[in-house]
Amino acid sequence: MSDAQPITGCRPGDIAQHVFLCGDPSRVARIAASWTETREVCNVREYRIVTGQRNGLRVTAASTGIGAPSTAVVLEELAKLGAHTFIRIGNSGGLAESLALGDLVVTTGAVRDDGTSRSYVIPEYPAVAHHEIVSRLLEAAHEHRHTVHAGITWSLDAFYARNAVLGADGSMQSMSVGGYWPSHLETRIRDMQAAGVLNCEMESGVLLTLAGLFGLRAGCVCVVSDRTPWPGPAEIDLDLNMAACIDVAGDAMARLAESSPPVQG
Repeated sequence: MSDAQPITGCRPGDIAQHVFLCGDPSRVARIAASWTETREVCNVREYRIVTGQRNGLRVTAASTGIGAPSTAVVLEELAKLGAHTFIRIGNSGGLAESLALGDLVVTTGAVRDDGTSRSYVIPEYPAVAHHEIVSRLLEAAHEHRHTVHAGITWSLDAFYARNAVLGADGSMQSMSVGGYWPSHLETRIRDMQAAGVLNCEMESGVLLTLAGLFGLRAGCVCVVSDRTPWPGPAEIDLDLNMAACIDVAGDAMARLAESSPPVQG
């Protein structure tokens, strides 16, 4: 029987114990730009995976694609190959009025509004970021003097159905084809804002849920790439302050490795 994982094709020895996750395959190269001894171990479908050395620490950067189903696949396969610490570097929509474009948000826990995590465990099971990762991400962001917030993230499916822009008349306007916009979707956004949820994205819920189930460490730091549905630029800027997000995640990972030496397996 082959020892390669069925989707990524990765094999024992390909994956480090400390992993950076991102949605966009092209972001893997940015995360690994300063590494040495880099080796691409996967480039298939939405998955690009590179392993190398960051200041003496063996690390891996892997793309998840968009959303929970593809994130669960790559997390399963990387964990089976020995990865135990994961930091997601991503984009997000700002829900809280206090957030500005380019701010960083460190997820402390996620509202599990995705279908994949429910395939694993009951909806009442919490999606909680590992406390050490939250602490290290906040420390790194403050030391770099980046504006950072910590709180709850709404992790959802259906990018277009769940996002909206604010029209000139102050009403929410759909981003879906033909303006498709059931009334309950606007209520859902308002409910999240009333509950103090900071931002929304599509991967943290399943990442944190599976990490809890499998005994892994996981956390998430995202840039606010747009504000839903507050007045301001309607465009989504997926690159704004991403370099800062990558730097913060990198420094946090180094501190995690220092405080908790890699498990020998």
